[in-house]
Amino acid sequence: MKRLKKIIPILILCLAMGIWLAGCAGKGAPEKTNCDASIKWDVTDEVKLTQFDCALGKHDNQPSLIFTVSLENPTDKPLRYRLNIWLDDMDKAAGHYVPRKGKPPVIEPGKSTTVKIPFIKTDRLSKNIMVVVTTMHME
Repeated sequence: MKRLKKIIPILILCLAMGIWLAGCAGKGAPEKTNCDASIKWDVTDEVKLTQFDCALGKHDNQPSLIFTVSLENPTDKPLRYRLNIWLDDMDKAAGHYVPRKGKPPVIEPGKSTTVKIPFIKTDRLSKNIMVVVTTMHME
């Protein structure tokens, strides 16, 4: 009985952590995506993803897995973002500043922009993807 009393709090803690981690896995995901993959999302509250698509195609005449991502600035201040995509099962990663250019390089409040991120020499779809979007504070 003493042993059971020691195990129950540990089991409750493990269950609570599992529920918390499951909630974080979908944070910031767009409503719809056409990627047939397991996607982990880590997206700041200062951005709204409106599109996340993946397709096989050509980039510089080479087979590529191309991601099309649309980001919207829902805040009341201009912001710049850092977008990273990891293909966990292929050991590949790519990233972009969004927007890439501009004076200053920011997305104005209520506006959105779309970027394409190619993974060159990738001829198949990934099954495990991780997407991270962070805010870059302009000083």
